[in-house]
Amino acid sequence: MNRTILLIPVLIICATAARAQNTDLRAALIKMPYTGARNVPELSPSPDYLEAGGIADSIRALGVELKPTATVSLTAEEEGDYGEWHRMGLANGHLADMVSENVRAGYLHVGLLGNCTSLIGTLGGLQHSGPGRRPLKVGLVFIDAHGDFNTPETTLSGMLGGMPVSVAAGMSLHNLRLKSNLEPALPTQHIVLVAVRDLDPLEEDLLLRSDVEMLTVDAIRQRSANLHRQMERLSQSTDVIYVHVDMDVLDPDEVPGHPLAVTNGPTSRELAAALTEMFRYEKVAALGIASTPSGERDPNGVSRQAAYNLIKGALRGAMSRR
Repeated sequence: MNRTILLIPVLIICATAARAQNTDLRAALIKMPYTGARNVPELSPSPDYLEAGGIADSIRALGVELKPTATVSLTAEEEGDYGEWHRMGLANGHLADMVSENVRAGYLHVGLLGNCTSLIGTLGGLQHSGPGRRPLKVGLVFIDAHGDFNTPETTLSGMLGGMPVSVAAGMSLHNLRLKSNLEPALPTQHIVLVAVRDLDPLEEDLLLRSDVEMLTVDAIRQRSANLHRQMERLSQSTDVIYVHVDMDVLDPDEVPGHPLAVTNGPTSRELAAALTEMFRYEKVAALGIASTPSGERDPNGVSRQAAYNLIKGALRGAMSRR
């Protein structure tokens, strides 16, 4: 009887050590402040704000090996080029180079992003992260309260931030996509929109006529079979998968300073649990967190903590692969 009692702590210690040895995940943080926005500051403070809260320490505390944080910047010559959308493409090109280099080296990419326009550069980097010249087939899981599937012809606001998914799909603004190193464009059957609940009328028409798949907020809350079916489908039809989150997808209580928040969103803990499930799939190579309210828009740090919950949820999923 006593021998059994003495063995139990030993078994627990051995199991804990085994788990620690299996958390050999390597991750790379990249800050991308460029947004392509017009008539407002071109650089977002959000990536710096996320970093300043100690996200690197939080990631290392999980047992993840973390590469020193990098920041996307333009050269002095590029800074003088005309046009915010043009400079956005140039910045995305640099982001793409950094993403492809990190993924080829075996790092899970985590992007701290000013807004969703950076997804084009991230996709471009993943597309060219393979061992040869052949572009990889990339799958996109886009988690946002909005579809971001507008084109210049359908948009009501004129915001570039409402168009990146359509740009990635080759439907508009081809120069921006090409400067972002994304060529060829993503087939729409390789795109899954998640938790979208605010679409412009013509944008909705475009989506209905496309092969884009959609998942509901309940699919996130319940981590449903539909969620796994889409992840399995992308895993079979693509070479690498990018999961992108716009913080406006969350319940407005967790992003109180976000100007585009929409009711009936998941909590950060619900979405983090779903991200854990998604990142268990081997082909998921990158996470992007975009549009986190910062500074005066996040006086109590609620939004930043929500973003940290999402990042840690994704990393826990990737760590469980082995």
